[in-house]
Amino acid sequence: MSRPERLAVVCGTATDVGKTWVACRLLRVLRYSGVQVAARKPAQSFADDGYATDAELLAAASGAAPLEVCPAHRWYPAVMAPPMAAAALGRDAFTSASLAAELRWPARTAVGVIETAGGVRSPLASDGDTVTLCHLVSPDIVVLVAHPGLGTINSVRLSAGALQDASVVVYLNRYQATNDLHRRNRDWLVGRDRFDVVTSVGQLALRLLMPAPARCG
Repeated sequence: MSRPERLAVVCGTATDVGKTWVACRLLRVLRYSGVQVAARKPAQSFADDGYATDAELLAAASGAAPLEVCPAHRWYPAVMAPPMAAAALGRDAFTSASLAAELRWPARTAVGVIETAGGVRSPLASDGDTVTLCHLVSPDIVVLVAHPGLGTINSVRLSAGALQDASVVVYLNRYQATNDLHRRNRDWLVGRDRFDVVTSVGQLALRLLMPAPARCG
């Protein structure tokens, strides 16, 4: 199985923090800069209400077909975690290993982006979550999307702690430099907790284009 030159997992501290928006913006910035990108959504659950799904949005941003981003059998039209949605719809259970094994990347992909579902510890498969998937795919960078306001220090600490040895970049979505709380939260995460924090997609793209460290083994 081919692997992108750089592999990023985009996850979040919670649902609705803007993971898909960040992933799509990142893909567009890289693509418009001439970087060959690809996006994958291992499994998606969604409201069957006519609005674009995450896979469709990622496909448009990366220049691919939606079924390349997320295979048809991993589309679950029910608003709950993907393994719960599968059970509610009477469909087969699936494992983290099966999601990882289904990932396929175009040849010569420079940056591959995997967007997960829910928060870092939200169920992604019957036996695991984003943490489990990261162990299986060994991304170069894990982008942890968080809101910039009240409570974000706690949620970032808990989420990053669960990710353990992953190389985590915290993306504060909807950050406003003129907002005193946003600025203080960012300064605390950087100055006291020593997190790598970015507040723009341009900064995030630069992180992904930095040379990857040598892999052991």
